Amino acid sequence: MTNPKAEHSFLVSGSQQGERLDLFLSRLVPDISRSHLKKLILSDLVSVNGVRVKPSYETRAGDVVRVVIPEPEPAAALTPEPMALDLLYEDEDLLIVNKPPGLVVHPGAGHFEGTLVHGLLAHSPRLAVQGSPLRPGIVHRLDKDTSGALVIARSERAYLDLIEQFKVRDVHKEYLALAYGSPAARRGEIRTLLGRHPTDRKKIAVVKAGGREAVSLWSVEKDWGEVSLLKVTIKTGRTHQIRVHLSHIGHPVVGDEVYGGGRRRAKTVKSGPVRDLLLEAHRQMLHAAHLEFRHPVSGERVSATAPLPDDFMHLVRGLDFDKSGDGG
Repeated sequence: MTNPKAEHSFLVSGSQQGERLDLFLSRLVPDISRSHLKKLILSDLVSVNGVRVKPSYETRAGDVVRVVIPEPEPAAALTPEPMALDLLYEDEDLLIVNKPPGLVVHPGAGHFEGTLVHGLLAHSPRLAVQGSPLRPGIVHRLDKDTSGALVIARSERAYLDLIEQFKVRDVHKEYLALAYGSPAARRGEIRTLLGRHPTDRKKIAVVKAGGREAVSLWSVEKDWGEVSLLKVTIKTGRTHQIRVHLSHIGHPVVGDEVYGGGRRRAKTVKSGPVRDLLLEAHRQMLHAAHLEFRHPVSGERVSATAPLPDDFMHLVRGLDFDKSGDGG
């Protein structure tokens, strides 16, 4: 018997109409793959205006979309599943993987299979079990659509030590983000309190009181005018921190439908070729590019750099091409 874990309702806006239902939901429902959303739709767990529809249904302004996400079954959630892993580092105590965009890190509501944890268990049956039973070895995480370097603990000693390093902010984390606009300064610091959005519990917001301190340092790596490539170093690891912070200063991440960098923003870009290019972004263009920390056993510094994924590189090359004047 299905036990609903969560229910979500969405109102389709004018700028969101005309999208396939499964694509529309993949932008708005956190950490659930488009393929799994298709399964939910085909299992009659998604309705539009109270009516069951197909994944190919095209949204209309004013539609009310309701999604029921059932509880995962732990016994099935941790079956090893072989998958290609881009390993940046590996030894007896830890792994560092370059997580591709679209891959959920660990099982939870709405994603029972095909997560990074399933692939890790196929590669390495021994993962630290100190944390949650559904998150063996996981000491930090990346959003489903954020790519890049992620460290996983194999041994219990490594898990406990890495957890402490993250807690005391002794882990150096650098991200690359494609962001809208051209910052007036070349670098800056964003220091705010972050907490749950007052009306939308799935979102994080900058709050004046009751939140947790979040600190992000940013600098401009490239500037194409209407879009910039930013390097962001985070001193804290709050949920959605970079996405919320960049949106807060008026430079949302390209492709981020949740925090102001989605298709509506792309359509305001003046350059036709750049606008068309940015409309190809189907996820937030945020990449965990560099990770550095003290090895939990040897004490030596471990450093890993994750290459950009293909979709991110495609946008960078397209922007370079347009800027050179060869793009018409």
